[in-house]
Amino acid sequence: MLKALLFDLDGTLVETDSLHFMIWQDFLRDYGIDSDREFYQTHISGRLNPDIVADLLPQLDAEATADFIWRKEAEFRNRATALQPMPGLLPLLDWAQQQAIQIAVVSNAPRENVWFALKALKLETAFEQVILGDDLPKGKPDPLPYQEALRQLQVSPEQAVAFEDSPSGMRSAIGADIFTVGIASTHSPEALEQLGAQLVIPDFTDARLLSLLEQKLKRPVS
Repeated sequence: MLKALLFDLDGTLVETDSLHFMIWQDFLRDYGIDSDREFYQTHISGRLNPDIVADLLPQLDAEATADFIWRKEAEFRNRATALQPMPGLLPLLDWAQQQAIQIAVVSNAPRENVWFALKALKLETAFEQVILGDDLPKGKPDPLPYQEALRQLQVSPEQAVAFEDSPSGMRSAIGADIFTVGIASTHSPEALEQLGAQLVIPDFTDARLLSLLEQKLKRPVS
């Protein structure tokens, strides 16, 4: 029986990917790196900031890395002035509440960004748990963030559905043995299917999603 819905943040709860892409372009250009959309999706999307900087800017020491990340994320919060929830998200959260289904955020985003975005969406009190990769020994693509969400909500993988848009997030959720729905906001449906998404939808308005969740709600756990 379905007991929990687990949501990534960027690209899943809210479309922030285009803004992150532009900011990363601007910041990396200062270091002589020209990043197009393919570069962004391959090297940046869904990953933890320290891992990104270590790969792309290995010349930076710990202090310079921390400064780079702080400036980049501060610029995101400065530019993100009109965030809107992904289409269909609010009705889905209402449905989950009516069905007594727990909801949680599982994100690799920095803590300041997560709470900034949730407040902008007026969802800062909507989720039972907010699991951050920065608070754990390993973030996505490791399964640990989703395993921690299951532990905190006291549900089994079979009782949860995860929503993800990035390769690292998909690998994390699937690695935790959770049924994973791909949100095709940042990557193609084909790419998400190849990663193992069991359903791919453009957003939460897709009628197939509610049908799936209602089936899982009625299905006993074997």
